Amino acid sequence: MKSFTYKITDPVGIHARPAGRLVAEAASHHDVVITVTKDGKSADAKKLMILMSLGVKQGDTVTVSVEGKDEAAVAAQMEDFFKKNL
Repeated sequence: MKSFTYKITDPVGIHARPAGRLVAEAASHHDVVITVTKDGKSADAKKLMILMSLGVKQGDTVTVSVEGKDEAAVAAQMEDFFKKNL
């Protein structure tokens, strides 16, 4: 398993629009499980409503874990996505 932490910089956090983009990005990686964790609560990054239920706001730090085929490459792609979008 590969993981990274990221401090959310988007002024409104992970709300509907960026969460939708995050789910689409995660769903494009079929052979891995991508999990977002905040304050001990975890959500499958491929499930919009569960992801939004974490209530991630600007300034919160999340841990993103990637497990499965090519996890190192997918983790790097997801980290890049977070830097550009969240």
